[in-house]
Amino acid sequence: MAPAHEIAHLAHVELLTPRPEESLDFFTRVMGLTENGTEGDSVYLRTWDDYEHHSLKLTAHHTSGIRRTGLRAAGPEALDRRVKAIEAAGLGIGWRDGDPGLGPTYVFRDPDGHELEVYWESEWYQAPPESAPALKNQAQAYPARGVSVRRLDHVNFLAAEVEGATEFVQDVLGAHATEQIRLDSGIIAGRWLTFTNKSYDVVYTRDRTGSRGRLHHIAFATDTREDILRAADIFLDNGVFIETGPHKHAIQQTFFLYVYEPGGNRVELCNPVARLVLAPDWKTITWTEAERAKGQAWGLKTIESFHTHGTPPVES
Repeated sequence: MAPAHEIAHLAHVELLTPRPEESLDFFTRVMGLTENGTEGDSVYLRTWDDYEHHSLKLTAHHTSGIRRTGLRAAGPEALDRRVKAIEAAGLGIGWRDGDPGLGPTYVFRDPDGHELEVYWESEWYQAPPESAPALKNQAQAYPARGVSVRRLDHVNFLAAEVEGATEFVQDVLGAHATEQIRLDSGIIAGRWLTFTNKSYDVVYTRDRTGSRGRLHHIAFATDTREDILRAADIFLDNGVFIETGPHKHAIQQTFFLYVYEPGGNRVELCNPVARLVLAPDWKTITWTEAERAKGQAWGLKTIESFHTHGTPPVES
């Protein structure tokens, strides 16, 4: 089943941090995002090639994790259809005034408890003179600051039960599963889904603690794989904890590097090169437990924390 194209794209995420000043420094000075306003305990940040008001809402909180993930609908009629489908599934929360730059927003949950929002009206970013681009088809000039990530690429949720959560994203939001992991027991341990022609926009992987509503990581795309190699040096110079990478995933073939931002949330730098899913009849690729035991496509063996660390932390 091809994507329904009722959701235009993954738009933004709200990330929670117990160390707001240090997290803000990480995302602006080290990662290269640009601040675009504040509201209460939140700061709005944007990547340089995003056309909307913000890519990341960073909110001070007593713990880490993800509060809400934003999806832009493909149009007002698509928004109306998705809201009706969400309400029919019994997982709607209701309409809210959107964050700065956004129109009316419908808030809901997936079956695992992650909070999401969908909207249509969006204010296109107008760069101030000091960051105006030379090319009119680009929202903002390249910042040449830190890693200078290009866009928010995907979100990886942790879920107590992957199959039910992802069936909701497929059946109600219109996504398509491009790849998945099926254990010998038959349990789906991970599923990669796309709303677009990208190979994936959201991912659900099994939470070994059995908890609900947690985050594995958010990911930002770079222009090139070499940008990720340079980023490793930038992280080293700035005392950022590198969890694993740079390596290459077998699933989705993504070149990657994982770090922890100061608040404890895992952040990925990824470069899937030019891999797109253009086939309308793409068949979901299923990886077996034995195939996944082989590890990454190449690079070092996956470390244990990659399977155990999530936010917010779970008390033992």
